[in-house]
Amino acid sequence: MAFDVEIELADIRRQLRQARRRRHYKSRLDRFRAELVSLRRDGNATLSELVAWLRRRRCRVAASTVCRYLAKLPEMGGGGDHAEF
Repeated sequence: MAFDVEIELADIRRQLRQARRRRHYKSRLDRFRAELVSLRRDGNATLSELVAWLRRRRCRVAASTVCRYLAKLPEMGGGGDHAEF
């Protein structure tokens, strides 16, 4: 069997495309997702208010963590890869 350049390149490109795919690692904020979105969007809650709300539910995170999490959500206008949820 001869070496086929087109097949080899297609295989390499497929592997590289797959390696570039972003993976979603489960966040501790995932279980509060609906409530966080509702508080932020409907209640106009600040980040520090969201952090305080989470603390009452025994979830200690920084405000920057909440900000990054919300920014990635599609329902908050983010272009994140969380669309499968």
